[in-house]
Amino acid sequence: MVIQAGLSSSLSPLSPLKPSPLHRLSFATKSKAFSIVAMSNDPVQQWILTEGKATQITRISPVGGGCINRASRYDTDVGSFFVKTNRSIGPKMFEGEALGLRLMHETNTIHVPKPFKVGSLPGGGSYIIMEFIEFGASRGNQSVLGRKLAEMHKAGKSTKGFGFDVDNTIGSTPQINTWTSDWVEFYAENRLGYQLKLARDRYGDSHIYEKGQRLAKNLKPLFEDVVVEPCLLHGDLWSGNVSSDKNGEPVILDPACYCDAETTRL
Repeated sequence: MVIQAGLSSSLSPLSPLKPSPLHRLSFATKSKAFSIVAMSNDPVQQWILTEGKATQITRISPVGGGCINRASRYDTDVGSFFVKTNRSIGPKMFEGEALGLRLMHETNTIHVPKPFKVGSLPGGGSYIIMEFIEFGASRGNQSVLGRKLAEMHKAGKSTKGFGFDVDNTIGSTPQINTWTSDWVEFYAENRLGYQLKLARDRYGDSHIYEKGQRLAKNLKPLFEDVVVEPCLLHGDLWSGNVSSDKNGEPVILDPACYCDAETTRL
């Protein structure tokens, strides 16, 4: 399948669309080639064929591994792009992911997909376009991964305290990241306390909620002599979010970033 550009490069990927111009989509098979004309109402293709600098999309193929979003690889004449879409969730989730990816990328310590664009889909939902990374055959050298993560934590020291500029999601669960100067307060309210609230609201177990709240209120004496320096964390670092590139260098993806103690995810 080949999708050729038919839009002016000055058109914003989220600008209101007019009845024209059109994209010409050319589909080739072994037996014959044919083409159809379709309205250019796909903001993902618009961005790739304008700001993404591609002149044609040669192939769109599904990418497995996720359970929340639909993932696709867009091959073009200038390289490949990785695209995630979700028809039931607005752009806020992907905006949080993009910010985390950008901040990790800017530390220049560990390979993460560079985010390019987040937006809304016609008819509802959202998308994120990012760098496509060709994965290697394994998750790479784990000692190298540990060293790279330590370098990222060191480079990503926070001057704002504990939290993040936006709330985001860990999986599909909302994650509250209100900036807080005190680590125990941040953990008690935005991590332990919020999870207890979700459990109470979903399962109706007020007894566990009340016991958890008592624990949260009595955490501070346990950490009186502990000094915690906040730094940028991936936030959802498990085996499914770790891979390696074709050169064997570790890659981390699908973050739920925030700033916290560097030992939080260990």
